[in-house]
Amino acid sequence: MDVKLPELPFPLRAYGPEADWTHEDGVLTAWAGPRQDRFVPPTGHALDPASDAPRLLGAPEGDFQLLARAKVGFATAFDAGVLYVHVGEREWAKLCLELSPDRPTVCTVVTRGHSDDANSFVVEGDSVWLRVSRTGKAFAFHASTDGEQWTFVRIFALGDEEQAGAALVGFGAQSPVGEGCVVTFDRIEYRPSWPAGLRDGS
Repeated sequence: MDVKLPELPFPLRAYGPEADWTHEDGVLTAWAGPRQDRFVPPTGHALDPASDAPRLLGAPEGDFQLLARAKVGFATAFDAGVLYVHVGEREWAKLCLELSPDRPTVCTVVTRGHSDDANSFVVEGDSVWLRVSRTGKAFAFHASTDGEQWTFVRIFALGDEEQAGAALVGFGAQSPVGEGCVVTFDRIEYRPSWPAGLRDGS
């Protein structure tokens, strides 16, 4: 399924399990199904082919920022709304608003063969602004409680410059141990630039 959002200059395509993606009045909605997740445990082996979660991804060109406010209908630990970056089958990253495990938290995962997992800060309520940015082969994650003042979460590289430049970027939903959850994204915005400063709130 291809989706064209008026806020974005590139089309999106659905990957992974069916999520009933809809876009109406500026709100993108998805359903994560029971026990859907995309994570390769550091203590385990290769990604289980059955381990997947719905994603809606496209390929922006050059430097960019993708922003959205994520809202999650939390029901079970680790339910999450996600901004997702995909460079390869074993190289991808997630910026999440996640129930981790009993309080909404901004979390990140970077997978290079196996996944790491790190919590950033706790959020009051069920929504937060998320932002992913790229320049060259570098990606940055930020989050914000108001969409104005941004907290630096992480900077990292994925793949070489050619691979990173062809990265798929977009939205995701997950419910790793639960029976599913609904995730919405609004205030979606695209900027064709790298942030002016990573740690100055801009």
